[in-house]
Amino acid sequence: MSQLNDSQLPFSLLQFYATSPYPCSYLPDEIARSQVATPTHLIGAEVYGELVRAGFRRSGVFTYRPHCDHCKKCVPVRLPVERFAPNRAQRRAWRDHGHLVARELPLGFDEAHYALYLRYQGARHAGGGMDQDSHEQYAHFLLQSRVDTRLVEFSDERGLCMVSIIDVLGDGLSSVYTFYEPGDAGASYGTYNILWQLAQCRALGLPYLYLGYWIAESPKMAYKVRFQPIEGLVDGEWRELPAG
Repeated sequence: MSQLNDSQLPFSLLQFYATSPYPCSYLPDEIARSQVATPTHLIGAEVYGELVRAGFRRSGVFTYRPHCDHCKKCVPVRLPVERFAPNRAQRRAWRDHGHLVARELPLGFDEAHYALYLRYQGARHAGGGMDQDSHEQYAHFLLQSRVDTRLVEFSDERGLCMVSIIDVLGDGLSSVYTFYEPGDAGASYGTYNILWQLAQCRALGLPYLYLGYWIAESPKMAYKVRFQPIEGLVDGEWRELPAG
């Protein structure tokens, strides 16, 4: 375990503010707040990497971490690449989707990607608002970045299956967002994508894959602890979390 204190980070030129309360996206009846790092133009690759290690992540150029008044259920998590051991279901997902062709593209708007995004949101997060995202909202969320960001599309003989947005940090990759074809029955695209990103970490010699936040009570987030071992940032320390 490594101790990580905000005082050790190069934030002398950054300011942090707390947002107003808003309804939590993951836990019903909970009220959330975020701590936001500003100004955005000072958050380049090196500073952003330090922020990620302190539990932040980004949405477009908006860099934040949970800062709720009475709840600490959002736990930043990462996979230690060399110690990760896939289980049977994960090995099967890797085998079943090994035919997918990955292609890195410029971080720009693509109509087919946007259409896939809307299908994914409509099937997986209907009524959450993102299923109605405009071109501009989609671009602000996924296509704006001040760090080293990669857009990777995955396809098979039928065409586009999945798109993943990934940030490259000094000590790992940070999985920003992944969306995929929701109508493919029996597919395990999400699992395969995490395994693919782990393989990319190994190829690049990077020790960690950052997966955002884990919330034990949220079905949308609880799946992350099925990847073992996994570390969580708890009380300022990266600690190994128990298997779910």
